[in-house]
Amino acid sequence: QVQLVESGGGLVQAGGSLRLSCAASGNTFNIGDMGWYRQAPGNQRELVAVSRRGLNPIYAPAVKGRFTISRDNARNTVYLQMNSLKPEDTAVYYCKAQVYTSPGGTMDYWGKGTLVTVSS
Repeated sequence: QVQLVESGGGLVQAGGSLRLSCAASGNTFNIGDMGWYRQAPGNQRELVAVSRRGLNPIYAPAVKGRFTISRDNARNTVYLQMNSLKPEDTAVYYCKAQVYTSPGGTMDYWGKGTLVTVSS
């Protein structure tokens, strides 16, 4: 079992910045990719950014160049630095961890989310 706790959401004006954090606890030894997803009201949950072990991160086109994902493996924490925020970035942001299971499978764990509101 892996538990994920997000923090750092809040209200910010357009053009501002926020930094989200997601701390993992529990069976963190087998964590692989960690990423951020978001869901705006009335929309489906969508990928924002993923930190992949040994590979370049993945970003959604809408956030590329504005958001940066980083990871501290010693602290089992993934961060999302969000700059030049726009009202359309308003959403609940969720952290996801992919955990390797035996024999050779994976399981996804999700945090409860943190709300980001960008005012115009």
